[in-house]
Amino acid sequence: MARRVTANLSLTLDGRYQGPGGPADMGPIVAYATTEVARRHLTRIWENATTAVLGRLNAEGFLGYWPTVAADEKADPRDRGYAKWLTETEKVVFSKTVTEPPWDRTRMVNPPAPEVISDLKATGSGEILVNSSASIIKPLLAANLVDRLYIMICPEIAGAGATLFEDGMPTSSWTLTHHEAGERGELALVYDR
Repeated sequence: MARRVTANLSLTLDGRYQGPGGPADMGPIVAYATTEVARRHLTRIWENATTAVLGRLNAEGFLGYWPTVAADEKADPRDRGYAKWLTETEKVVFSKTVTEPPWDRTRMVNPPAPEVISDLKATGSGEILVNSSASIIKPLLAANLVDRLYIMICPEIAGAGATLFEDGMPTSSWTLTHHEAGERGELALVYDR
């Protein structure tokens, strides 16, 4: 049986996964990252995953943050659980420029995302989580290779910035399998193909 491919991304009300300032502009998103709903959502995304798939920029950013959370006994247990999972699990990192893995248990890849994910689906067990990496999620959606979407909607309009769903994406139907609203208006959504 083929492994399930899941993808996680936070979006603003106007569908942006970053603000108008580019990849480092996470202001409209980060303000909601530590809510109770967001932390429960974070646990949900990784609990069945055995492989984390990341783009190079996310891998480098995550490396600078999550290992310290894994070691911090005072960190929220949900954050720490995710951090430990991320540092200990198999990671596949896409990069066109970096060939040396930035983390232990990491494999660097450069082929097209659908090819790599198709190979991963055919081997091993557990879910494959494409974690907050729109540059990988987009081609996988275009190739109909995503089975579950974990979407966090942050109640802000960014006004500009990159979007996940662009014109030309093939049509597909999804079923809402989980939803939760937070006190600040954030929504945690799970959609299955």
